[in-house]
Amino acid sequence: MNPLRPVILAAAGSPRMKRVLTGTTVTTDIVRRFVAGETRTELLPVVAAVLGTDRLVSVDFLGEYTTDRARADATVAEYLSLINDLAALRRVRTLGVEVAPVEVSVKLSALGQALPVDGPAIATDNLRVLCTKAAEAGVWVTVDAEDHTATDATLASVLELRPEFPWLGTVLQAYLHRTESDCAEFAGPDSRIRLCKGAYREPQGVAFQHAVEVTESYLRCLQTLMYGDGYPMVATHDPMLVLAAETMAAETNRAAYRFEHQMLYGIREAEQSRLTEAGYAMRVYIPYGNEWYGYLTRRLAERPANLGFFLRALVSRS
Repeated sequence: MNPLRPVILAAAGSPRMKRVLTGTTVTTDIVRRFVAGETRTELLPVVAAVLGTDRLVSVDFLGEYTTDRARADATVAEYLSLINDLAALRRVRTLGVEVAPVEVSVKLSALGQALPVDGPAIATDNLRVLCTKAAEAGVWVTVDAEDHTATDATLASVLELRPEFPWLGTVLQAYLHRTESDCAEFAGPDSRIRLCKGAYREPQGVAFQHAVEVTESYLRCLQTLMYGDGYPMVATHDPMLVLAAETMAAETNRAAYRFEHQMLYGIREAEQSRLTEAGYAMRVYIPYGNEWYGYLTRRLAERPANLGFFLRALVSRS
């Protein structure tokens, strides 16, 4: 893995570093490469532009680890308004009846999972509210992964709601030792699983620490998903893994609309266009909101190229 990854992820939890970086106009400018804006007013033109290029979108209202009930309620209200706005845009994209052009991604810790009393139950209830609204609007919902301490509670919420909302998606992280087994359990008929490598700082006891191990785990998990009966969402920028997904789809006669590629807003735009032009479903993960610091630092930790871009911009504008 990137040798700077542990250092960058440590910075994600440093209040001092956060104050330094979030207090500069230079940082604000750079953030806009990866974050669509702080408000829905700033977000929606970005979403419309992406949809206009025949790509799909997944929108994340940034925020996590909420320990205040009022803040969790405010997050639910923002997502309800977001779903309404996205529903109005979904007509722009017509890939096929089996694929929702617009989706929201949500972290359960932002919906109250970390509240001191009945947090997981509150988050599950809030997720049900969002899914009910999304079902009416023709918008998908995918539950984002967080660090390993939240995995059991998150997957339990997804299991509880899937009978009501079988299209409810969830994210599994290939760097966790448990994920190959989770893929087998959660990837049944009609399931939607977003497979990513993983972005948090995890101990050796629960997660692979070396890049080659993570890649090998990703390939094993991907094979389970692509050879299964669900709808795999291949969330990676790794060219080798992108090619592996296409190869597995061909081997299993999986049509282009029965799985999708996913990449982050602001990263590998040319490859996103290539996949779209080749006829694949290509979904762009678009975050917005003012709680962007943790998201940005995890993106820098994932790819050295992102860090280089950030540092060059700081130097050129200082």
